[in-house]
Amino acid sequence: MTLPDRIRVLERGWLSSNNIVFLDDDAGASVVDTGYVTHIDETIRLIDEAREGRPLRRIVNTHIHSDHAGGNARLKALHGCEVWIPPGEADLVDAWDEDALSYRRTSQQCPPFSYDALIHPHDTLRLGGEDWTVLPAAGHDHAMVMLWCAHLGILLSADALWQKGFGVIFPELAGIPGFAQQKATLELIGQLKPRLVIPGHGAPFSGAAVDAALMAAHSRIDWLMEEPRRNSDNALKVLLAFKLLEAQRLTVGELTELVRTSLQGNVAMQAHYPHDPEAMAGFMAEQLVRAGAATRDGDVLIATR
Repeated sequence: MTLPDRIRVLERGWLSSNNIVFLDDDAGASVVDTGYVTHIDETIRLIDEAREGRPLRRIVNTHIHSDHAGGNARLKALHGCEVWIPPGEADLVDAWDEDALSYRRTSQQCPPFSYDALIHPHDTLRLGGEDWTVLPAAGHDHAMVMLWCAHLGILLSADALWQKGFGVIFPELAGIPGFAQQKATLELIGQLKPRLVIPGHGAPFSGAAVDAALMAAHSRIDWLMEEPRRNSDNALKVLLAFKLLEAQRLTVGELTELVRTSLQGNVAMQAHYPHDPEAMAGFMAEQLVRAGAATRDGDVLIATR
């Protein structure tokens, strides 16, 4: 399926979420999600090309994890655009509580930003000349939303569904149920029967690939529910891989400190990992090398991408 001319998908990577640029009815432009702060110069360049001289008037965030909202502050300062976010964590943004927002615990950066409007589930947003319904997408982040255009059959799925998986179920790490919510979100996507899915990470996919992705995602959430420690293992590996991707090089000592920080406030991780942080760091270093995310030179881990 070919994307409409007024939608531009800027596929990024795993450190920065995709940016979806819409050429709007008012001769302005909107962007959904703004990537990670260390990539902001590239984000600005890509959005400048995609908006074709139109003023950037609005940022819409599917959720405010650092890889989706890290460019908010700079883009707002540069363009004077509005920032629209889901309501679930608005109070935390108002107070800019980096602990509750998880930025400190994950050792991730997100410059403080303010928002101008809230987008509630079942609201309708006008983007790129089409109406998009805001849909709840609990699981990965209970405050997350998706955007659905019934006319086009296109779903912006954020981190609820990728072609190969979905985001870490973070609520479970804090002792808050999340597996059933993720499963319900997948069932909602199945009911929509999207013709094309634009995920938060990775290339858009359509047709049979949507059915295959949903089938694999259902299988994965069932697998996680069978043994919740698997979610903790995946979360720790993802958090460390993210930080390694940002820093490019980490010593095992730095990795140990990251493990210690990650365990703070994560009830499930603390229950699953009675080991000392140094032993866990050594184990996770081996896992990152085995997964192809890193190579090792003595006491130093080096990102492979």
